[in-house]
Amino acid sequence: MHDVNKRKDFNEIVTGRRAIANYDPNVKISREEMREILTEATLAPSSFNMQPWRFLVIESPEAKAILLQLAPYNAAQVNTSSAVIAVFGDLQIVSNAEEIYGKAVELGFMPQEVKDKKLAMSVPYFQNLSVEAKKESVLIDSGLVSMQLMLSARAHGYETNPMAGFNKGRIAEAFGLEADRFIPVMLISIGKAANAGHGSVRLPIEKVAQWK
Repeated sequence: MHDVNKRKDFNEIVTGRRAIANYDPNVKISREEMREILTEATLAPSSFNMQPWRFLVIESPEAKAILLQLAPYNAAQVNTSSAVIAVFGDLQIVSNAEEIYGKAVELGFMPQEVKDKKLAMSVPYFQNLSVEAKKESVLIDSGLVSMQLMLSARAHGYETNPMAGFNKGRIAEAFGLEADRFIPVMLISIGKAANAGHGSVRLPIEKVAQWK
């Protein structure tokens, strides 16, 4: 169990985050703690709370060897990290709708009639979307959960690196997933940083925001 006293101040979590390429290869994250990190990540919002994100935790030498063939330019992250988390979006967006909303009723978060109304509206909505519209929806939701995952990792004392440089056309099938259902979003390496990483410049708010 991770020592909660080691968790970092939120301001430091945000301002100290760096994209780390090299990790201490001797540090492994237990499955228990990885479940904690992923659980915290899944508190992120999603459209109608459908939670269409899916995670593939690539940690064994055999799985990393497969990943290296698909992400050769990210070899340092793959080889030294405790794990690489492949984030996918599930195009069967409403596949868990009954479980999600049924549990909400069971826990008293909403009455049965609200559940019925929400499902009657949301399930046909998602089922009737075009494939491109479904992709857009799951990419937004998966982006939200990915950022929360990286912040959660820092709270646990680990660093991450989001990566888009991999063979998106092959990764699902390479790990036994349905390529026409699961859309690859990004890879996130995670582990104990071997160095502090480099700072980076952010545009001033005047450049990116406006008030009306």
